Amino acid sequence: MKERSKLLLMLAVFAACWFLPVGSDRFMAAVDEGLKLLRWYAREHVLLCLIPAFFIAGAIGVFVSQGTVMKYLGPAAKKIVAYPVAAVSGSILAVCSCTVLPLFASIHKRGAGLGPASAFLYSGPAINVLAIILTARVLGPELGMARALGAILFSVVIGLFMHLFFRKQEQARQTEGGIVMPDQESGRKLWQDGVYFAAMVGVLVFANWGRPAAGDTSIWAAIHSAKWVITGIFGLALASFVWRWFDKDELSDWTESSWGFAKQIMPLLFAGVLVAGFLLGGPEGGQGIIPSQWVSSMVGGNSIAANLFASVAGAFMYFATLTEVPILEGLIGAGMGKGPALALLLAGPALSLPNMLVIRTVLGTAKTLAFIGLVVVLSTVAGLLYGAFF
Repeated sequence: MKERSKLLLMLAVFAACWFLPVGSDRFMAAVDEGLKLLRWYAREHVLLCLIPAFFIAGAIGVFVSQGTVMKYLGPAAKKIVAYPVAAVSGSILAVCSCTVLPLFASIHKRGAGLGPASAFLYSGPAINVLAIILTARVLGPELGMARALGAILFSVVIGLFMHLFFRKQEQARQTEGGIVMPDQESGRKLWQDGVYFAAMVGVLVFANWGRPAAGDTSIWAAIHSAKWVITGIFGLALASFVWRWFDKDELSDWTESSWGFAKQIMPLLFAGVLVAGFLLGGPEGGQGIIPSQWVSSMVGGNSIAANLFASVAGAFMYFATLTEVPILEGLIGAGMGKGPALALLLAGPALSLPNMLVIRTVLGTAKTLAFIGLVVVLSTVAGLLYGAFF
């Protein structure tokens, strides 16, 4: 950074500190909401979501051979294979826009093509089977079906466009050493690595199984009632696999790789969550610096502006898994149109301000803006079409 830029940045920070409206009730309430959201995120998502995700990402970085990644997700892989694999792999995890980040960073580092990696990045939080079912039950079957079809289609379309936009850079990434060379084969068999990863994914998925609606007697409710038993079984199996199949050096490499992802991602996530809470409010419906009435008043009807605003607002908000449904229920009750509702459902869970900050450290500014732009534009168009028919 040039000295002049540093000076301007220092002056801007000084001016912001000088004019802080600390006497304003709205400003102090927004600060309080930001801190509440940060505390809620730390309590609800770090231990059960992020830490397992970091260990899975670290394991991918150390134990998954680059040859396997390149075969199914690499730039030269057949698109008819790579994109469905990426979409299915992401949807199985059913994670939020932040928990998917270390997994995305890991498969991208191991050599996954930008297109399939982007499809995985979108599909993880967007194609959540439980959230789609809840959407259909609470907000109506039409909206639930539209969300499911839109999210599946988007994951493939976004991946293909990211590949087309940055094809030359991806080719340079392959030829200039941007992709690591294959590791030596381990002494374990393929099925052993498979059940080891399945155990980690099982811990992540079932430890975060969403609470069903009151009175629900479905299979989802039954699984929720037994989720800690199921999680414990997966945890004990994982501990057994680690004890029997991995040596000390491998465990050290796994830990170091996981810690590397944590150092890269955690600070930006916490900063982004704090800012998101300050701007838009915390988890208990509190007001951020931007009044919620402004949001609800701008998403009525089915205009381009309403759908675009819903997409952009959803992209910057942070939605924990399943929380988007009750939030939308309240917005629809306040007059939100059906088209903007779908636009927010397609853009919101897949993106958030902390999510954007971390993606930029992995892909760079241009690719991050392209990914965000694709999600927002496609969500806006989908909302317009849905609103016109329904």
